[in-house]
Amino acid sequence: MRMFKRYLPKLIAKHVSRLFSGRIYIDGRGGYQFDKGMLLVPVKAQERHYKTVNEVNFEIKRLKEVY
Repeated sequence: MRMFKRYLPKLIAKHVSRLFSGRIYIDGRGGYQFDKGMLLVPVKAQERHYKTVNEVNFEIKRLKEVY
């Protein structure tokens, strides 16, 4: 499990896309799982979780377009 002290979508996207599956924790945002290179919405999700997942997955898609 990787813990991020700050919410930096680009850094998180790089981590998620490279490891492909696992768990992360973001201070102030909560815990997340990722599988197949994409961040997943938690079971008991709130609005901030959906926003975080959308932002990080958008950055992952941008990274994939570059390569």
